[in-house]
Amino acid sequence: MSHDSLSKFTLIVLATLVCVLAHAHDKNTLVPEGYDAYSAGPMPDRIILMMTPTPESSQTVNWRTNQAVSQSLAQISLALPTPGLHLEAKTVIGEPRAVDADNGGAHYHTVTFENLEPDTLYAYRVMGEETWSEWFQFKTAANAEKAFKFFYFGDAQNSVKSHFSRVIREAFMRNERPAFMLHAGDLVNLRDGNHDDEWGEWFDAGAFLNAMIPSIIVAGNHEFVGGLLQLKRSLSPQFEPQFTTPDNGPDGLKKTVYHLSYQNTLIVVLDSMSAIYDEDDAIKQAQWLDDLLAKSEHRWVIVSQHHPIHSVSAGRDNPVLREHWQPVFERHGVDLVLQGHDHTYGRGTSAPLPGSNRSETSGPMYVVSVAGPKMYVIGDEDNPNMQRMGEELQLYQTIEVASDRIHFQAWSADGVLYDAFEILKNTSGGSTVNDLIPMDTPIHRCTNPNRPEADRCWNGKELISLP
Repeated sequence: MSHDSLSKFTLIVLATLVCVLAHAHDKNTLVPEGYDAYSAGPMPDRIILMMTPTPESSQTVNWRTNQAVSQSLAQISLALPTPGLHLEAKTVIGEPRAVDADNGGAHYHTVTFENLEPDTLYAYRVMGEETWSEWFQFKTAANAEKAFKFFYFGDAQNSVKSHFSRVIREAFMRNERPAFMLHAGDLVNLRDGNHDDEWGEWFDAGAFLNAMIPSIIVAGNHEFVGGLLQLKRSLSPQFEPQFTTPDNGPDGLKKTVYHLSYQNTLIVVLDSMSAIYDEDDAIKQAQWLDDLLAKSEHRWVIVSQHHPIHSVSAGRDNPVLREHWQPVFERHGVDLVLQGHDHTYGRGTSAPLPGSNRSETSGPMYVVSVAGPKMYVIGDEDNPNMQRMGEELQLYQTIEVASDRIHFQAWSADGVLYDAFEILKNTSGGSTVNDLIPMDTPIHRCTNPNRPEADRCWNGKELISLP
């Protein structure tokens, strides 16, 4: 490790230690002290659909039981109008994986349904110990170009069941069946207390939505765990077995770097945490992405990573990502980059890099958003890379993809449209970004009269402890 890297790591350690000591009294889950709310049992729980590289013909489901359940069994049927689903159901066998966590041992199960028909509604259930889950339904992607919509969420992270639940559920209540949900990292906090309780609350917040709408998961810095003196953190032990990814990324990063195709849209997930900790990983991902995009014939390209290319919050900056990733985005015409980490809202196209052939009015459009209650403040109201920003807003985003446009809307938790834009694509592949909300609309600012720190509106964890 270089001297600069060591100095940077030392500052990270000190900052983390100060934060831990300052907020040791804060509560991050709704679980009462000493109560066992999330131990694995005989009934399947934490059921989640994970999108595969071929969503028109396959679908992966993950779930958890206690370790007495030694087989991974699921059944799938066409979604019939009658209750006799079991009469038509096909049984599929997967593999269990043992994980020991704060709440004890569990088996995590994975089954992939294959040879499915495109644009078709299916019903499935998964098995526990002499019992089944309820029947869930999902719809496969079309195998031809067809307009679709998906949800994008920034960090949930703190007080997840208490505060993120209303955001993901409001998104579902206001929209017809989305194609998938994309979570841009820091789903949970994982810094102190019972980490498995936090994962339990994340699954509670999404509840049946996780089991009926496929997810795409980005690893944020808070999905990595390890002691303060550990030079490189490791993924949470629950992360890999509960979030099956396509395993098609670069060597050494296949669990957190991957790509998927949904009709004519390429979706790429990058691991910014590894890139920031190790510049070699940033370069490896850039080379992999450059090769992937050079071969792609998709009409749209959407990238998601946790740390922003262009930061919005005070005191944050990720120059290694701009150095190695932004040139690749611009060279290949990436349309949209969905990010988290800054606990504010911001979106903008930024100025073209020197020598770039993109115009001022084309992408990539960089977006930063937050869904949970931890809120920072904007670093610079005159940020040249952002055309629209906001503080203290719990948001969800709906993104509609059609053959000629991407229509983006950012909605607050109380159902108010905060931002909107569209990316138009012409027949030659060129794109133009249009604002759909007046740019003189006031920025939402922090309203908390008792800010915990100068650069924070809310810490997020103090909210459960309030009377």
